[in-house]
Amino acid sequence: MHPMLRLSGYALPHRGRFSVAVVAMMVYAAASGGLVYLFKPIFDDLLLAVVPERSRFVTVVTAIVGFSLAKGLGAYFSTYLMTDVGQRLVRDLRNELFGHILGQSAGFFSQQTTGALMSRMMNDISRIQQVVSETLGDLLRESITVIVLAGLLVFIDPRLALVSIICAPLVVYPLIRLGRRVRRTTRRTQEEMEHLSHITVETFSGHRIVKAFSAERFEHDRFIRASDRLYRITMKVTSTLSVLPPLMEWLGAIAIAAVLWYGMSRIGTGAMTAGDFTTFVGALLMMYGPVKKLSRVNANIQQAIAASERVFEML
Repeated sequence: MHPMLRLSGYALPHRGRFSVAVVAMMVYAAASGGLVYLFKPIFDDLLLAVVPERSRFVTVVTAIVGFSLAKGLGAYFSTYLMTDVGQRLVRDLRNELFGHILGQSAGFFSQQTTGALMSRMMNDISRIQQVVSETLGDLLRESITVIVLAGLLVFIDPRLALVSIICAPLVVYPLIRLGRRVRRTTRRTQEEMEHLSHITVETFSGHRIVKAFSAERFEHDRFIRASDRLYRITMKVTSTLSVLPPLMEWLGAIAIAAVLWYGMSRIGTGAMTAGDFTTFVGALLMMYGPVKKLSRVNANIQQAIAASERVFEML
């Protein structure tokens, strides 16, 4: 079973909170789309109107305040409830892992190092906790927001939306490639951290033997070599994660340039109003934030999968 599917089984007892969190995410996404759609009446009916109607002004202002409030409430409840579900899930997983290890035979403990067991209980579980508590909520909330904003793009102008969506494969493909690299290097990072923990525990617990044989220099050199390997692998992960933001910005700039060029021609022919085009560009720009965050979420999830695989190998 895929690690993420197996993790989702631990969320079943908390599906009530999870369902409410998803509803809050939908409210957040709908309010975000509503705020963007207000660009159309702001430009067409208020800013560009010869004599703006007072009733129209009151309606738009009220809608801005209402959508902003709904967006804030949706963000709060979705974040709080998803964190609550994530913390409960990880608590249950940690308790099960500890009980499973505790119930093993003496032969099991003779085959496993203390550093390896500590790495499973602390490092791997902490990685899963971070992703489940924070990243999973971002994944669902931002995905729903992107879907709502994409629907708004199609509603405003399907042809212009098609021009924008054509650029999507240019964004998705590098994310998939980079995500796989993050997953591989993350697993190696966890293995090196496990080895470093083992050296530390072994040296400190056997300090009398180390001093008796004057092996301080030997143990120090062994620790330095393991620490250097961990440093090099960690920097590979950092390099992969650091390339995502500038890559997303560059691809986003290409998409915006294409939309501006095509949109201006549509306005010139009278197929779109200034309000329609402003709303379209606003929705497209608002999609950039969630898509950029999803790129980071993808990398974090790959790290969680690598940690989950190691935990479930022991269960």
